[in-house]
Amino acid sequence: MAEQASPAAAPVRKRKPRLPAIEYIRGIAMMGVIAIHVGSQYLMNQTANIHLIALLEVASRFSVPIFFFISAFGLFYNLDIHEPLNYRAFMKKRFRTVLIPYIVWSVFYLVHDGLFYRVGLPDPLHFLTILFFGTAKYQLYFLVILIWFYLLMPLWIAIVRRAGLISLTLLFIAQIAFDYWSSFSVPFNTFVYGLPDHSWLKPFLMYRLNYWVVHYIFIFVLGGYLAVHIHEFQNFMQKYRRAVTVFFWAALVWLVAYYYQLIYETGYTALEAINTAHQLCPAGLFYTLASSIFFFTIFTYQKYPKVLNPILHQLGRHSYFAYLVHPFFITYVSVALQKSGHLMTAPVTIVYYFVILGLSMFAAAVCRKIGEHLPLLNEWTIGVYPRKK
Repeated sequence: MAEQASPAAAPVRKRKPRLPAIEYIRGIAMMGVIAIHVGSQYLMNQTANIHLIALLEVASRFSVPIFFFISAFGLFYNLDIHEPLNYRAFMKKRFRTVLIPYIVWSVFYLVHDGLFYRVGLPDPLHFLTILFFGTAKYQLYFLVILIWFYLLMPLWIAIVRRAGLISLTLLFIAQIAFDYWSSFSVPFNTFVYGLPDHSWLKPFLMYRLNYWVVHYIFIFVLGGYLAVHIHEFQNFMQKYRRAVTVFFWAALVWLVAYYYQLIYETGYTALEAINTAHQLCPAGLFYTLASSIFFFTIFTYQKYPKVLNPILHQLGRHSYFAYLVHPFFITYVSVALQKSGHLMTAPVTIVYYFVILGLSMFAAAVCRKIGEHLPLLNEWTIGVYPRKK
């Protein structure tokens, strides 16, 4: 009796080469987020240096949007958009890497702040509301938006599959229009703030930046599109490297100039100026676009000392934990400064920034090491699971 031929094995799709730029940008973005939150502490000084505020609060405004750019790039880089998406498996993996850490860190901050500020713990219904809007701590809303992006992944695949230069340009214009309306429309914002406090609609509109993915659709879709067309993107970066650099600096100058205009010509305070010259204003959107392309270009073609690569690697490797933990250190370092009688002057603020960054990175490295022996720590805090043998 002849042997039956064994069924042909399904072809295994090779993973694409690792792109260090993705990891390096994560680290830079994390540093930028810490700068924004350190700047918020510095703004409590009534005589704060507006130029240092420009560095901490304006120049770093690419940080949150570029996280979405990199997240989309990483998702689409090893994804075949022409094959059906295993949505269940996709969401299971993303919930393990994002949802579980989000819930763990939310509970951590609610318990910590409840004890530290003596405000107690929220009731169950309020707790669910906090989780939905991402308000347990000021940096956690990013994970809420990211979860919504994951939930809508089939939509992004469909958009990226059909995207081209013209459609991306139109999407960028639509993004400018929508973000301008959401941030600066007087009738809309008057309506929102005019709603009674007991209105069920008010929190859904007040916290719209915490969960409306539409505020960041363009930069997410762009990240996915460039990942799918990685070879064309690499050729573009190599060919137009100088133009990309000029575009980045021009966009930065535009956003910073807008900040100074608001202060010197319009008469805004520094706080009012940074709440206007942010990542969702037109200048901020161009700066986000320019930053995304610029950082990817310089980290791909190494136009900087290579001795920095190990540092950039560590910043990127521990960026997730450092991003999540840094408000904890901001709380205690601020208390230590107050008790020691030190004011948040410009020199103190610069040292303060590097102390927060250093403590956050140190805690991330230590917990990551401990997590190698106690896997549950890494699983719950950063969604990293032991590799299957």
